[in-house]
Amino acid sequence: MFDFKELGTHDWGLTTSLMKSLYLDKELMLREVPVPRRAPGEALIKVLLAGICGTDREILKGYSAFRGIPGHEFVGRVVECDNSEWKGKRVVGEINLACGHCTWCAKGLGRHCPTRTVMGIVNRPGAFAEYVTLPEVNLRSVPDEVSDQAAVFTEPVAAACEILEQMTIAPGTRVAVIGDGRLGLLVVQVLKQAGADVTLIGRHGWKLDLAKSWGVRVISEGARELAPNSIPITVDATGSPRGLGEALRLVEPRGTVVMKSTFHGTANLDATKLVVDEVTLLGSRCGLFAPALDSLRRGRVTVESLITRTFSLNQGLEAFAYLNQNSVLKVLLDMR
Repeated sequence: MFDFKELGTHDWGLTTSLMKSLYLDKELMLREVPVPRRAPGEALIKVLLAGICGTDREILKGYSAFRGIPGHEFVGRVVECDNSEWKGKRVVGEINLACGHCTWCAKGLGRHCPTRTVMGIVNRPGAFAEYVTLPEVNLRSVPDEVSDQAAVFTEPVAAACEILEQMTIAPGTRVAVIGDGRLGLLVVQVLKQAGADVTLIGRHGWKLDLAKSWGVRVISEGARELAPNSIPITVDATGSPRGLGEALRLVEPRGTVVMKSTFHGTANLDATKLVVDEVTLLGSRCGLFAPALDSLRRGRVTVESLITRTFSLNQGLEAFAYLNQNSVLKVLLDMR
């Protein structure tokens, strides 16, 4: 464990070996816990900002049966590590911690390692705390051109970019994205930059107006402007069964439905359509951080305009309540 005096209270406000965190144990609470001890090869990171996403809210409902400190979208600064080149650097972190030895890891797909842990989601403490640890191999340096606020979006932008890693989308291909939440607004930007002809279907006029300002075609949910069985690729980014149903309604024969969001529960599928129309159902989860950071550095994805409000860590419970009560986009937690 490092010497806390080395950091100084002026820089970090650290006076004890305890830290504040949001802790989930049947219900979410603000709790003081020990500052994590890093294992060999890991870095101790001072969290600067963290983002609350849809998966975090589903975890509170029981998704993944997680207990502990949630949170996986963050930017921080390394305060202790084995490799001195990381010390003091501003970083984000790949959230999947893989074994590094199995056949999936050998393919570069540690995201599917059968023994992996997932930061703030599966058997690994997350970022809703003042400090977090991650293996150095999971760290990605944040370019100087990317602000702290933008860097928080690295993980969800990577999730949006994952679609392009999983399938080839030729320029001009028609794509319908269902859901105008945080993830849907990132997906439409990523796919538009890739040359797709994107339409966003959503429920909130002000969110649709935001997408429209980026040059994206928008349709209000229920308008039924798109004919059934007419879109080659549809993306469900709603986090609800209704979005998946709409994606299936719109997709053309031999088209692809991308399931891009997480929800806790079951969904009824039109299995007849899947078989008769030979539809491909593609699950899409985490993505690589390098393409996401490059998109943020080049300004290909607009994210700062998605931030609705920032709360302190002490206001963490209020932040979750605010998300539940308001139609908002991104809420951040400031740990500084």
